[in-house]
Amino acid sequence: MRDVFYTIREPARGLYREKGSKFIAVAFPVRSEEEIGEQLAKLRKEYHDARHHCYAWRLGPDMKSYRSNDDGEPSGSAGQPILGQIRSKHLTNVLIVVVRYFGGTLLGVGGLIKAYRSAAADALEQATVIREKVFTRWQLNFGYPQMNAVMRLVKEFDLVMENQQFDMECQLVLAIWKRDEKRIMERIALIGDCRASALE
Repeated sequence: MRDVFYTIREPARGLYREKGSKFIAVAFPVRSEEEIGEQLAKLRKEYHDARHHCYAWRLGPDMKSYRSNDDGEPSGSAGQPILGQIRSKHLTNVLIVVVRYFGGTLLGVGGLIKAYRSAAADALEQATVIREKVFTRWQLNFGYPQMNAVMRLVKEFDLVMENQQFDMECQLVLAIWKRDEKRIMERIALIGDCRASALE
């Protein structure tokens, strides 16, 4: 699994016109299918009078979760060209919706493919692409004698503490950049009486 991925910072819009038809593309940064559903519902409300709301999305650092939808356009003429733009930019955690207002002239499958691809490409051209790190979550359990050694490690690697409990036993939940994971686990093993377990 990769330790970084690329996505977009904020929503961006694009536009393509062809023979009276207008194709409005909106690209969103997203993190879950639930969020995708919410954005689709908002756009359907905003552009309630449009004929088609075609879209594609890809999720996760491994890029294995994706979907495309032609929303009534000929099969493969809308969703796949949109998804192709996401893939060509090597992006993930992205949703692109292209809203079509029909101009009265049929464009044919080739014309539709070009239109949906061009609208999606324009939205991504307007977007700011950012690199994000892939984090794994680990729970550490240790005693008070190990506290200083653990906290030195946290400070050295600038680790994010998502949760901490200091009771009879100390417990930390850390977000660790995947690239540093092996080194950090080796260091934790040297502390002694400190147990590390991976979380979902």
